Amino acid sequence: MSDTDSFIDEVTEEVRRDRLFLMLKRYGWIGGVAVALIVGGAAYREYDRAQTAAAAQALGDQMIAALDQNDSAERAEALGAIAADTASGQALQKLLEAGALVEAGDREAAVAALNLVGSNGDVAEIYRHIATFRALVLQQDTLSAADRRLQFEALARPGAPLDLLAKEQLALIDIELGETDAAIIKLQEITEAADATADLKDRATQVIVALGGSLDAAEPQDG
Repeated sequence: MSDTDSFIDEVTEEVRRDRLFLMLKRYGWIGGVAVALIVGGAAYREYDRAQTAAAAQALGDQMIAALDQNDSAERAEALGAIAADTASGQALQKLLEAGALVEAGDREAAVAALNLVGSNGDVAEIYRHIATFRALVLQQDTLSAADRRLQFEALARPGAPLDLLAKEQLALIDIELGETDAAIIKLQEITEAADATADLKDRATQVIVALGGSLDAAEPQDG
């Protein structure tokens, strides 16, 4: 390489450095802002996580204190006074409050608390179904069989959190209406369900036997 070529390369490199420094001087603030945003975002996430954990702990402490009340009416009142910040926290609070209200003999208020959870679209499905299921069971003597059947059928759809428990209730409604064969078929389906608990299968089996049915699945009819 000649001295001229070497000189040109050095000048070119100087020009490049000068342009880089100029760009950094002109636009370097963008990188600084980006770093600040990244650091700030990480700090906010940590702060938010800490705040969420603290709120959850505070809610848990309030619930435990309320549940420590010996009198069921006082327990229900203490639970009802809790103000939860999240939908799941509110759902849990209402479920516990409903349980205390049932113990206190106030089924109407318990059903109202459960219906608030069951109708809240912001609450996870499992909470909504538990609340609706419990409310329907509490209204066995006050709600018509047709209305209960309609709502239990919605809970009994395949894959729903309480599908088999809802199917058991549908079988009991069949028995209530004298539809024994239909009840036995539903109970047989429960005994054969892979995800049915041992207790649920035992209950279904006992009812089938009491109704004079077979423990085997109903054979398809010829015709």
